[in-house]
Amino acid sequence: MNVVNTIEGQLILEKSAKIAVICGRFNSLIVNQLEIGCVDMLQRHGIQEDDLTIIRVPGAFEMPVVARKIANHGEFEAIIALGAVIRGDTPHFEHVAGACSRGLSSVATDTGVPVIFGVLTVDSIEQAIERAGTKAGNKGADSAVAGIEMISVIRQL
Repeated sequence: MNVVNTIEGQLILEKSAKIAVICGRFNSLIVNQLEIGCVDMLQRHGIQEDDLTIIRVPGAFEMPVVARKIANHGEFEAIIALGAVIRGDTPHFEHVAGACSRGLSSVATDTGVPVIFGVLTVDSIEQAIERAGTKAGNKGADSAVAGIEMISVIRQL
């Protein structure tokens, strides 16, 4: 029987990795909880405090330019973007969420540095609260796990 070669990410890295976490200050009540969940999960999976850098930006719209600067620098093996865009009564939500998503995706594909999208795009503050550590888990913690797994996969390639 032939065995298919499979590469899959591990959640414990053999050596620590330098990770940048970009946090939007807009909706800071939510983003602060995402950051706490992210940093806690990274440390639980063996990432050293000295290998983490938190970068604060005004909001989700500003994240892609900072992510590109970080990725081009070459110091970090992964970037985790944490933010919260909450729908309002105007089309502003679609513009901000779309630009953030497209921009971060472009950084990842253009540079080869994983950029994890931990930006909540929700209809209400209640939904944001649920995803920032209550009954729907913590998207910051989930993003940390995805970041570790992507570093592992890329190291294997």
